[in-house]
Order: sequence, then structure tokens, then C-alpha cells
Amino acid sequence: MKKLNGMRLELAAEALRRILPMGEPADVALRRFFQEEKAGGSERAFVAEIVFAILRKKHFLDHVIELSGERGTPRKLILAHLSRVEGLNLRELQPYMTEAEGKWLASVKAVSTEDLPLGTRAELPDWIVSKLKSCMSEAQILSLGRAMQQRAPFDLRVNTIKAKRENMIAKLGGEATKWSPEGIRFADKFPLNENPAFLEGLVEVQDEGSQLLCYLLSPKRREMVVDFCAGAGGKTLMLGALMGSTGRIYALDVSEKRLEKLGPRLKRSGLSNVNPQWIQNENDIRVKRLSGKIDRVLVDAPCSGLGTLRRNPDLKWRQSEKSLEELKEKQAAILAGASVLVKPGGRLVYSTCSILPEENQEIVSQFLESHPDFRLLDASSIFKSQHIDLDTGKCLELRPDLHGTDGFFAAAMERVAQR
Repeated sequence: MKKLNGMRLELAAEALRRILPMGEPADVALRRFFQEEKAGGSERAFVAEIVFAILRKKHFLDHVIELSGERGTPRKLILAHLSRVEGLNLRELQPYMTEAEGKWLASVKAVSTEDLPLGTRAELPDWIVSKLKSCMSEAQILSLGRAMQQRAPFDLRVNTIKAKRENMIAKLGGEATKWSPEGIRFADKFPLNENPAFLEGLVEVQDEGSQLLCYLLSPKRREMVVDFCAGAGGKTLMLGALMGSTGRIYALDVSEKRLEKLGPRLKRSGLSNVNPQWIQNENDIRVKRLSGKIDRVLVDAPCSGLGTLRRNPDLKWRQSEKSLEELKEKQAAILAGASVLVKPGGRLVYSTCSILPEENQEIVSQFLESHPDFRLLDASSIFKSQHIDLDTGKCLELRPDLHGTDGFFAAAMERVAQR
């Protein structure tokens, strides 16, 4: 914990007060808060560190505060975090507390953590735990939840159009990722925006799990490929590199704003085979024009994002069972809409950064049941053919506790002649 003082404590409490309504992503709310407060660099670092630490442990902190007979205000959450999670003693915190707060914090310090509910130990809301129980044991849920409370490593992808991984490791440090042949892993994030390797398009930020999705699609040179929910184009750029900048990739998205972010990244990459296109929905005329013509289609569907809780801990408090139902409808519609692009013998990959079976296996099962012209491929065999020794079963299922990546799911399907 960076140096504590009264001003920083008050600043962190106000930042948390702005974020806790969970009306928008925590990083967005925090960025706006810093702009309004004009906080210095060291203050911003302190506030960001403590805010995200509290969001990761909020279930536990709410629990111990409730047992102390109080309500979890932003200030109380911070004091409880400093005491119960950071391990600061009452004497160290005494200069920043009133006498009443000191007595209250002593009672918080005394709260037993034995026999805590599974959701509290795993730091996952009860509705998420309930859904995970359909596919995991309590021990597996706890292992996953504890891994989600840790900070994520910092992964880069080497742009093989311009550079080799061994040269980038020699230049930047880090170590080769375990499975992705193009990844470099660092224990901690570091400033990259002004680094020559980044400015020259030699590397891009991309989690190893995200890189593996592109290997599951495994596009070939001179093929026609669609990245159906391209967003800012991280996977689009990797697919383009895997294709040696040959063929054509259509980067489609319903958000013009997200696609605009692809522009400068594409320019840095040196790729000439990417064609970004804004679409209104999965039934857009631009989609229909490509019907039955595409060799490979990636559908990285909008999802709950619960596989990224190491980076975005607020997501578990912003999502709900109601929002999940809305997402499932959207996922099924997008997958069905994208599938018409695939030509016979072509490959369709459906992926999410979710850990919930309802967004993953269930969506794929329903799709295959209603689309007999598609069959499920074996993910481990696809990886093996590319000398990637990774077997998570028929589908790709990545977890931070088992694989060190964000939580990802992906299923590869092939279009075959209808029987």
C-alpha cells in the first residue's frame, strides 16, 4: 500500500462514493473523478489501487462490517480494508480516525472469519455461485473466485508481420507465454504508449487467452475471414498477422466508436488485408452480401465479462440475472446471424469472456440443435495441429486459476452439407 495520509484517505472515500452506485464501469467513473479533482500522479495511483482492491474484496468487507452492526459506507469500507485485508493495526490508523471510528474498527478487527458463506470466500455474488454449481464443485468455485481476486499479469502479442518474439523478449524483457506462440508475459503492467516497440506496431496488448481464440479459428493465407464483433480490433489484428496480411478480413461491429479505435492500431500494424465495416445489427445488408462466402467467422459475443474480474472487479456487482437473460437472447441472435456467412467446409468460432455455462455451452448446444448443418469440432485437436499442447476438452475453457489467463470459452464448429 502506497503511503497513507489523511488527504489521500478522503480522496479515496470520495472516489469510492462516486463509483459504488455501479451505474458505469469503475475505470470510466474513476477517470472522470480524477479529471474533476485534478489529483496528482501519486494520489491517482493510491486511489486507484485502494478502490480496485475494495471492489475485489467487497463481499467480504460488507460481511464483516455488517457483523459489526454498521453499514458499509465508502469510508468504513476503506478503513475495514486497511485493517482486515492490508493488515494495518489500529495504532497505524489512529491518526486518521475519530475515537468512535477507532472503537468501531476494533470490533471489525474482532469479527471471526470462520464458517463464511461460499460466496463471501469466493468473492462472488450468490446468484453467480448458484449458476456455477451446475458445472463446478464448491472447491473449484472457491479456487476460481480466489484467482479472480488477484491482479492479472500483463500480456503482449508480438506482431509477427514485423517482429519475432525472441527479439522482443530480448528488447522488452518478460517471458514467453505458456501456450500462445506469439505472447510475452510480464508480472506487472508498465507504460507502453510511448515505447518504440508499441509505436512501431511491433507489439499489442492482448491476454494470452484472447490470443488462443485466434488460433482456434486458425485462418489460412488468402482466405476470407469475418471478425463479427470486432470492437477495437485486437483479435482482428492478430488474425491479419496469422494470414500474413493476405486474403481479406472484414472487421464488423455495431459500434462506430469502437471501430474507430481500430484505425490507429491498424495503421501501426502494417496490415493491408483488414476492412472495418460498421453494421446496424446481425441482419444488416452488409452481412447478407457476404452470405455463404466466408471461410472463417469469429463471433466474440457481447457477454457478462465475468471471466475478466481480475481486471474489472466491478462487473460482478454491475451484472445481474436480468442482464444475463438479455445477453443470452443477444448472443443466440448474433451467433445465428453470423452463421449464414460461413460457406460449406468453413469454420465458425463462438467465444465469450464469461465463466457461466448459460452464456457458453448452453448457447452452443441450442445453436447446434437448431442448425444441423453445423458440427462441433474438437478444440484440443485444432491446437495440437498447431503444436499447442492445450487440452480443456471438446471446447476451449480457460480459467485464471488453471491457466493463468482471463476466463474464456470458445467452441469451434464446421459447416457441413445438410443430411
